[in-house]
Amino acid sequence: MAEGRPSLGGRVAARWSRAETTVTKGLLLAVFCVGLLAQFVKPVGDALQGKTYIGGALLSIVGYVLYAEVLRLNTAHDAQREGTRQLHETVRRLSDEVRELTARLRPQSGEEATADRLLQECAQALRRGGEIELWGMCFTGETFVEPLRRVLEDLPPDPSRSVSVRVLVPDFTRPIEVPGLVRLADGRLADAPGFRRHLVETITGYERGLRTMRGRMARKAQGALSVEFRTVHMSPFLKLYVVGDEVVYEGIYDKLDVRPDEYRGPVPPDPETDGDQLLDLIGHGSLLTRWSRYDGELGREVVARRRAFFGTLWDAAAPLEARSARGGSGA
Repeated sequence: MAEGRPSLGGRVAARWSRAETTVTKGLLLAVFCVGLLAQFVKPVGDALQGKTYIGGALLSIVGYVLYAEVLRLNTAHDAQREGTRQLHETVRRLSDEVRELTARLRPQSGEEATADRLLQECAQALRRGGEIELWGMCFTGETFVEPLRRVLEDLPPDPSRSVSVRVLVPDFTRPIEVPGLVRLADGRLADAPGFRRHLVETITGYERGLRTMRGRMARKAQGALSVEFRTVHMSPFLKLYVVGDEVVYEGIYDKLDVRPDEYRGPVPPDPETDGDQLLDLIGHGSLLTRWSRYDGELGREVVARRRAFFGTLWDAAAPLEARSARGGSGA
C-alpha cells in the first residue's frame, strides 16, 4: 500500500459517514409514508395494527438518529476546543517572539546610539504624557535644544502634560582656552574673546527659542513647559542627556576643527597674532552611549550616578541670565 493512502477500513468508514445521513433520512421518510398510508388504506392499517415490534424498531431508529447527532455535536465541540487551544498557543508563541525581537531591536545599555535615537526617545516620553524631565549638558544646545523644540511643536494635545527642560552649558562670559585660540607663536592655547561673544549670543538665542514654546504649548493645550538654562565654568568636552529617571545618553565632543578666527572683528594687524587659529569643538555626528535602568544592575547604577553628577553641577551653576548680563568680553 502506498504511503499516505488510506486503508480499506478507513475508506469504508468515510463512505459510510457520508451515506449515513442519507440512509437514515430515507428510512424515516419510508416510515412516515407507511404511517400516512395506513391512515387511508384500511388493509395496510389492519396489517400494522398490533405490530408492537415495528413500533419498537421505529423508536430504536429515532434513538439512533438522536445519539448520532449528539455524538456529532460533541465531536465538533471537541474539535473547536482543540482549535481554540492551538490558536491560543500560537498567539502566545508569536507574542513571545515579538517581545524577543523588540528587545533585540531596542538599544541596550552600553550600546552606541545616535542623537537621532536620543530625540526619538525624548519624543516617545513626551507623547506618553504625565511629568517628563529632560536634562542636557552640552556645548551650545544646537544638537539638543533645537531638535527638541521641533518635537514639542508636533506634540498632540494633552493639558495634563508637564515638561521640565534643564540645559547646562559652559560659562562663555569668562576666559577659557577650549574652545579658544591656538597661538602661531608657540602652539599653545589661549582665550578667544570674539568667539566667546558669539557663543553667548548663540546660547541665548536657543534659550529664547525654547522659551517661546511655553506660550505655544499652552495655546494648543499641549501641556505646561518650564525651561531653565544654567552655566558653569568648564570646557564642553562631555555630552550628557537625561530622559526622566529611566534613560541616560552620554558621549564626548571628539572632533576638533582648527580654522581661521573669523570672530576677531576689525583689529589692527599684529604679526604676533595674525596667524592664530581658532580651535572649535564639533558635536555633529558624535556617537553616544545609552544606559537604561531597565537593563540590569549596571544600567540602574549608571543612570543613578549620571543623574547625581548632573544634579551636583546644576546646583552649583549660575542662571544663564545672570552670566549673559555680564557679556562675553572676558571680564
